[in-house]
Amino acid sequence: MSLFGRMYRNETSVPFAKLWKPIGLCSLLVLIISVSSLGVRGLNLGLEFEGGGAWEVEASGIEAEQVRDALRPLGIADARIQTGGGVLRVRTELSKVAQTSLEQGESGDPIVAQVTSALAELTGQDESAISVSTAGPSWGEEITDKAINALIVFFIVIALYITIRLRWEMAVGALLAVAHDILITVGLYALFQFEVTPPTVIAFLTIMGYSLYDTLVVFDKVRDNEHMLSNSNLTYTSVVEKALNQVFMRSVNTSITSILPVVSVLVVGSGIMGAVTLREFALALLIGLIIGTFSSLFVAAPTATILRNKFGDADSDSNRSYRLSEAVKKRSKNSQAAVKVPSNPAIPPRPRKKRK
Repeated sequence: MSLFGRMYRNETSVPFAKLWKPIGLCSLLVLIISVSSLGVRGLNLGLEFEGGGAWEVEASGIEAEQVRDALRPLGIADARIQTGGGVLRVRTELSKVAQTSLEQGESGDPIVAQVTSALAELTGQDESAISVSTAGPSWGEEITDKAINALIVFFIVIALYITIRLRWEMAVGALLAVAHDILITVGLYALFQFEVTPPTVIAFLTIMGYSLYDTLVVFDKVRDNEHMLSNSNLTYTSVVEKALNQVFMRSVNTSITSILPVVSVLVVGSGIMGAVTLREFALALLIGLIIGTFSSLFVAAPTATILRNKFGDADSDSNRSYRLSEAVKKRSKNSQAAVKVPSNPAIPPRPRKKRK
């Protein structure tokens, strides 16, 4: 039988326990690079978080130095300039007076009109063809504060739920996997200097939900298999490994069906239609979905297994496994008895004819 056939029937025998250590070391290396990038390079925060002004106009054949020469008399030659794809983008910080005026709904300082006029003269476009966006940093700060508060409440509630519903070791593994996914995704944004906007923050929060869902699917299957511990030949690690093989194909299918629409949004929405907001949301979501599938198998599961093997109570686990095993046996007996009962008890079963 082919590999895909065995995967489809959940008959794989992947040695996950042997792969945990080498893959975990690779994951730790990526995590260190991500955190280092976050500390050294920092995030490329969008206009809504830093405040300032942004100009965008269709232009081709214009170099960044030409734009800096045009903006140097205005004192903003250090502005961020992007050229390529037939579009010129300029972004710069505004004075504190201008940002305060923007937040109060008043008109900003003359620098906004002066930059617009300079870009129109440089590109040969009319001023009305230049897209101008201005914002103060308070809106982004408010969104950031709310996201941090939601993150804290999310971790507390999820930790309590998993501890009550499953085990405290699984709660630690799930939260560690979520933190792993968020740190790597944010670190990659810092490493490649992708712009962080409000849609990106929403995508980060969405990643947390997906990562947690995939992890809970794995842990729920582990809990269903804990009755196998009544067999003294099986260890908790082997039970977890069996559960991972049983849900492996489900995780792959869920990831593929989740990634395909995101890739469509990224390619069609951003690449063809040019929707920048869709690109900002879909890029973070795509990175998080891939990492989330990986972390549920190679971060959450080994963490919970190591904690259980080190701090678990063997006697209580044995009693619990025995009760689960008896419940499974009782359920199977009841199902077999139900099959033997005829559909109408008033009609006796038809006697079999004896063969000559």
